Order: sequence, then C-alpha cells, then structure tokens
Amino acid sequence: MAKEQPVIIKKIIKKGGHAHHGGAWKLAYADFVTAMMAFFLLMWLLGATDEKTRKGISEYFQDPYEASRIDKGQIPTLEEIAPTEIDRQTDENDQLKLEMLKEKIQDMIDANPKLAEVKDQIKLETTPEGLRVQIIDNKNMPMFKLASSETEPQIRLILRAMAPVINKLPNKITINGHTDARPFPGKRKGYTNWELSSDRANAARYELNDGGLAEEKILRVTGLSASIPYNPANPDDPMNRRISIIVMNKKTEQHILQEAGNKPASPDDPAIKQTDTETDSLPTRH
Repeated sequence: MAKEQPVIIKKIIKKGGHAHHGGAWKLAYADFVTAMMAFFLLMWLLGATDEKTRKGISEYFQDPYEASRIDKGQIPTLEEIAPTEIDRQTDENDQLKLEMLKEKIQDMIDANPKLAEVKDQIKLETTPEGLRVQIIDNKNMPMFKLASSETEPQIRLILRAMAPVINKLPNKITINGHTDARPFPGKRKGYTNWELSSDRANAARYELNDGGLAEEKILRVTGLSASIPYNPANPDDPMNRRISIIVMNKKTEQHILQEAGNKPASPDDPAIKQTDTETDSLPTRH
C-alpha cells in the first residue's frame, strides 16, 4: 500500500497599498507649493499697494455689489493708482517732447511776418491731455465766413504752416470746432451750431492734411457748438468761435482708444518707439 503524501498548503500574502498610496505625498506637496505661491503673491500685492487701495479691495470682497454701487471712490481707478517709475518716466518724456513742439510752433509764428499779424489769435497751452493749439476768431479778422465753414485765408495760412511741424511727432491729434451761443442765422432746416461747428472742424482737418499732416495722425474730429465757451462770462463773444487742435500725449490717446473699444498699442509698438528718433529734429528754443 502506497504511503500517503502530506498535503502542503501555500499561503500567498499580497501586500497592497504602495501602488495606491505611493504618489499621494506628491499631490500633497504640490498643493502645499501652490498655497505658498498664492501666499507670497498676496504678500507682494499687499506690499505694492497703499492703504487706500487695500481698504477698497477689502470692502469689495466683503460686499462687491455694495462697494461698487454706493462708494465707487473707495475702489481706486487706474488714474488713482500711483504710477510706476517706468510710467512716470514715460509721461515726463512725452511731456518734454510736447513742450519742444510748443516752442517750435511759437518760433515759427515769430519768424513768419504773416503769422505774426495773427499771433494774438493763436493760443498755445500745455494741458493734461497734451498740447492745445487754439485758433480763435476776431470780429475784425474772422477765421471762417459768416455762418459758413468756408475758410478765410488767414486760418488756411496758420493750419498749413503748423501741419508739417505737428507731423514730426508720432502723436495723434483731435480737432474740435466751437461756435458762440448765437443761434444759427440761416433758414436751413435742421442745420444748427452743432452742424456748423462740425463742418468747421472738418474744414480745419482738410487744411491740415493739405498742409502735410498725415491722415492717420488724426484720431477724432468733433463739433462742440457753444457747449465749451472760451469766454464763459460772455457766450456771444467772437473769441468763442474757434478751432481747437490737441496734440495728445500717449495717456490721452490710449484713453480715447479704450473708450472706442480698441486695444491701445503696447509700449513695444514700433510706432511708439519712433518717438525718440522722430523728435530729434525738433530744436529747443534758445
């Protein structure tokens, strides 16, 4: 009789868990690093803003609707945020070039006997928008024919003389037409001082283009009627009838482009980089 063989039972213990938990620490570490990055970013933002900005941000997150509806002044706008050093230097450089342009135009007026005769009707002023050149009417020497957008010889002389000087800068311009407060005297139905001021602004644009100003330099042409008088004390003063040309700084230009829904040019735009080279030909006044 054969001898029975012993039964051998082999137990195989499968150790699990490493495949499941082996990468868990990586996820935890990634979460930790992300949290630290967010923390340091928050600290940097807090350090880069002033007390007014931090207060506005805090109130916005507490109640965004109430903060924006009741007291918008507590949330700073782009104009209220302190500019960076680069922005400040850019603004100062832009301002310097417009001051040089102002001196160049003034020198041109003084050197031209015909322009010197009407120099009292040419007003040059540096404003937060840029350089404003106003050509105002005189009852003895009007710039346009009565109740018309037809230009007189003196304004054609002024505009055509200024056009090549303004064209040296890459800055864009706006042209505004103004009238006095007297009602439009004609019997033309639907034609008022609004239409007259717009037509005169466009007539000025034509003379500037004809004098050498590039068409693409003109960003806006507007008729303002008698809404912004030069002499508020006397709305009927002939001086209120004028053409206002603003050679805009970059900040004003970008603001208008944003209002129009267009993306403003970046600082790396070649057109902006031309500012330094194109204005080298503008001499300073001695």
